[in-house]
Amino acid sequence: MRHSDVMNVLNDPLSQELLHSKIPSRLAYTGLDGFPRAIPMGFYWNDAQFIMATVPRAYKVRALMQNPKVALTIDTNEQPPHILLVRGTATLDVVDGVPPEYLDASKKVVPPEQFEAFETEVRSLYKQMARIAVTPEWAKLIDFQRTLPSAVEELIRERA
Repeated sequence: MRHSDVMNVLNDPLSQELLHSKIPSRLAYTGLDGFPRAIPMGFYWNDAQFIMATVPRAYKVRALMQNPKVALTIDTNEQPPHILLVRGTATLDVVDGVPPEYLDASKKVVPPEQFEAFETEVRSLYKQMARIAVTPEWAKLIDFQRTLPSAVEELIRERA
């Protein structure tokens, strides 16, 4: 998928709503044992990449170093669901302290009156963090009004 097409999907107003919501991403990657994993992760969207952070010795860090191809989903529970699907490649850097994007992502879910204590605790806990940056290479937005899953689109074409 061309980068401009990916960005058109990600810049759609509904995509922007999902990207800036409190909903965590579901990060899918291949584990070291070859089996797929899907885990919820908070993220910060910087208009070019999804930024996440974790403990440097986390299993997912080792797995992503071996195979950096990932998928992300951000979706709602109400009907019709709104679903943003993204595929890309992760890059990892171990950084001293807490990446600012981790704190920015946390601001989406930590109440403002609790954020100062949260930040103090995080900074005392993490001497280093693995910063995971996912560059989108493919994206699709499904809202069941303007856009549908590909298989459903095919059924509708066949019926017509």
